[in-house]
Amino acid sequence: MKRGVPVFWIGAAATVVLAAILAFTGVNEYFFFAGYVVLQFVVLATAWNILGGYAGYVNFGTAAFFGIGAYTGVVLFKSLGAPLLVQMLAAAVVTGLLGFGTGLLTLRLRGIFYSIATVAVIFIAETLMMNWRYVGGATGLQLLRPSPMLPFETYTRMLFLIMAVVAVIAVSIARYIEISWIGRGLRALRDTEDAAECSGVPTLRLKLLACTVSGALMGVAGAPLPMYLSFVEPASTFNLNYSVVALASAIIGGTANWVGPVLGAILLASLQQIVTVTISSEMNVLVVGVMLVIFVVGAPDGILGLMRKLRRLFGKAEAPS
Repeated sequence: MKRGVPVFWIGAAATVVLAAILAFTGVNEYFFFAGYVVLQFVVLATAWNILGGYAGYVNFGTAAFFGIGAYTGVVLFKSLGAPLLVQMLAAAVVTGLLGFGTGLLTLRLRGIFYSIATVAVIFIAETLMMNWRYVGGATGLQLLRPSPMLPFETYTRMLFLIMAVVAVIAVSIARYIEISWIGRGLRALRDTEDAAECSGVPTLRLKLLACTVSGALMGVAGAPLPMYLSFVEPASTFNLNYSVVALASAIIGGTANWVGPVLGAILLASLQQIVTVTISSEMNVLVVGVMLVIFVVGAPDGILGLMRKLRRLFGKAEAPS
């Protein structure tokens, strides 16, 4: 067992326990409403980093997988009355397959051509949902969510704890990929794909695996959205903001490590929630833009890179002359 593994699992367990304790306290309900969004972006940023950070394929299609996950949940709830756990598992399967299929069609492209292709997936998915009357079409669909499971007082508290568990699972998967042979292969193709392929690295299979896992996690993050809002409609569900914030969170935190997207998502999503309450929701885009400019110019390697630089700087300052 590698050094540091027990610490990670202790931290993961502590995170879930803390979320459970908070869910049964008298904390203001808005904390859970906002906390759910922050945890949701932790999952999305972590999922994006598996393909965009480890493999270097900049994916702008996060909103498509997120939205398809949400609508998978809607279809199952409306047709079968399926519980939320079933909705989330089904969303993982559907968006995982979508990720695999999208990868087959687009992963042979590189650079900006791949990124443009992933944006097209959003518009295709949104157009399909806008013309599907069963799920409300362009006007959307109002949902009457069931009563929360005992012992939760409200549905929002239950969703907060569920998303905390999903976030821990997503980060655990990303960490496993990073320290395994899969991560080494992805980093090799990110650095020099042609050289990696000549060296025997199964580049296409690794990229398809990363695309499938990334898509499945994004779909799981989107599945609870209709129950969270009690409403779903294509324009907001497939909003490009999901893609931008997921990408920005990973860049701000640092894409070279599984910790980076977590830090970036917590920082960026928390700031957005604060700005929404204190100023207006329209300022969210400005927050993302300002944060990106600050980190791209001042700390291109993200929070983790900045911390490493500061540690080296203070280490030299403290060293005896």
